[in-house]
Formats: sequence, C-alpha cells, structure tokens
Amino acid sequence: MKRDEKAVYITFDDGPIPQATPWILDTLDHYGIKATFFMVGDNVRKYPELFADIKRRGHSVGNHTFNHIGFRTPTIKYLKNVRLANELIQTKLFRPPHGWMRRWQYLFLRHKYTIIMWDLVTRDYSKWIDAEDVVENVKKYARNGSIITFHDSLKSIEKLKTALPRCIEWLREQGYEFKKFDENMKWSRHLK
Repeated sequence: MKRDEKAVYITFDDGPIPQATPWILDTLDHYGIKATFFMVGDNVRKYPELFADIKRRGHSVGNHTFNHIGFRTPTIKYLKNVRLANELIQTKLFRPPHGWMRRWQYLFLRHKYTIIMWDLVTRDYSKWIDAEDVVENVKKYARNGSIITFHDSLKSIEKLKTALPRCIEWLREQGYEFKKFDENMKWSRHLK
C-alpha cells in the first residue's frame, strides 16, 4: 500500500473459529481497531454467528477459499472452491491460502476479486517460534503501508494472546494508523 502514509493494514487468515475469533474481536475492540478477516468458507458455514459478529463489529471480510486449498489444486476445482466460499462470504476481496496461486487461477480471479497479499506474515502459526518472536517479526518488518498477516486459528491463538496487544501497542507508539480493506477503495495499478 502507500509507502508515504504512516498506516498499516492488520489482517487475519483462516477463521472464524470459536476458540480464537471472539478473543481477537474483543482485543481489536479494546484498541478501537478495524481489521480485515480472510475467512475459510467451511468455517463460515460451521460458525455463521462468528461471521455475523465480525461484520457487525465493522471489520472487513475476504474470501480465503472454502477448504483452504493449495495452488496445486487444478484450476477449475480451485475456482469452484473459491466460488463456493463466496456464496457464504459475499466479498470482492480474496487472499490465496499460503500466498500462492497458479497463473491461470490468478488470471481468472483478478476479474472478480481484488487479490490482497501481504508483505509481513507474522508466522504466529509456526510451532518453531514463540510470542516474543511474533512481536519481533512485526518490529523488524513493519513499514509504511504494510499489510500484516496474523492467523485466526488454533495454531496461533496462544501466541496471539501475548503478541497481538504488544504488536498493536508498539505500532501505535511508532505512530502508525490502522486501516482495513474496503471493497470500494480506489486501488493502485500494482494491486490489480
């Protein structure tokens, strides 16, 4: 995003799930921050009340496929999986699982969706790092316009309980504004 603007975009992948989403939402409310949630369609199907709560609290939502499928999935099957998720999520924002997609997947999807990647993945899901490492990743790599990815998942929630508040507080101390993605935003050419 804009490098001349002191702002970051907080995003969460993989939810919603009852073991993580409510705590994340309450934490964002506590700090008065809106974020963008890239959700797995099957989780939205299983937990529609959490999906509704995310939207009710003013956060943006994006499609993260129905089953969190990988780019090695044949293109037609991949596109059907994205469409199935979007029947529930109803958004123009899309993020591919693992940040990868095949050329043909991209060429088809870019006509219907704004594809949002990231420049800072916190690795909060990794069993090889702890909450302090997550905080250090944010401190080391955040810059103007950063799209920061956390995960709304069982793998990350225990680390997030320590790391997310500390990351938010550090970013605030550095003077960053927090933004969410909006389907009606005017996008730079490099995002299309």
